Amino acid sequence: MRLIRGLHNLREQDRGCVATIGNFDGVHLGHRAVFQRLLRQGEMLGLPATVITFEPQPMEYFAPDVAPARLTRFREKVAAIADDEIDRILLLEFGPRLAEMQAHDFIQRVLVEGLGVRFLLVGDDFRFGHNRSGDYALLERIGAELPTEQSFQVANLRTIKHQDQRISSTRIRELLAAGDFEQARHLLGRGYQICGRVGHGDRRGRTIGFPTANINLHRRVSPLRGVYAVRVHGVSDTSWSGVANIGRRPTVAGTDERLEVHLFDFAGDLYGAHLQVEFLLRLRDEQRFDSFEALQAQIARDAAAARNWLQCRDQSLT
Repeated sequence: MRLIRGLHNLREQDRGCVATIGNFDGVHLGHRAVFQRLLRQGEMLGLPATVITFEPQPMEYFAPDVAPARLTRFREKVAAIADDEIDRILLLEFGPRLAEMQAHDFIQRVLVEGLGVRFLLVGDDFRFGHNRSGDYALLERIGAELPTEQSFQVANLRTIKHQDQRISSTRIRELLAAGDFEQARHLLGRGYQICGRVGHGDRRGRTIGFPTANINLHRRVSPLRGVYAVRVHGVSDTSWSGVANIGRRPTVAGTDERLEVHLFDFAGDLYGAHLQVEFLLRLRDEQRFDSFEALQAQIARDAAAARNWLQCRDQSLT
């Protein structure tokens, strides 16, 4: 798969494709159904499939204080899209230039001159261009009015449902916030994970017998906050059980939101390792304790609860 960062990096061989546009946060089963439909259309036309997406996401640019939590950071999203055998991703920087671009200019510069799109798959509520002036009807009209060698067909995304409920990133965020990881798995098509590279932390955990791998969340807002039983992948050929905290660590006056993971019965150096932390059970909210000793006692209880639950889960699966 080819990742194209910006219109200026388009090559002549990138012109002529079928495409879809969106944030695709979480790359859930609804998104994957869209990609499969796009790939089938590409096969029919003999054209590669291109996903057009944005960084930051438009809502993060226009209203960062109320933008929804990211299910996936950009690196995770690219990897998931690549798994679906999409040929290309066109990444557009969402800043003042794109925000102020008129809808007609977006169609001409991005879809026609840039990519040479022949088939476009979007939702019927899709809006784009300055002041959200562009819509499905405009795409359909201009696509049909262009000369034959530049024209493109527009098709509507079908609503993808699971048990009569629409699969959406919003719904998955709600499930994660409620600790319903099993239902979230059904909508994502996989267990929910947060991935990242282990960096240096405050090293407080090792002083009380609970060393942690500290992972930068690389997102403004996390969809999770609290203490969880987890399974960690990327340490070795097998996964490791553990307990994780996501939050600001109020007992020690933490300021940044981070993911801290303690792996049970692990002795080794994880600095620099790229880990995938899969969340399986929500244990409690993050809270402030009156003393470091009270926090230490609660961490011990959390670790015991997580270990016991994971052991019971593993036994039930064998």
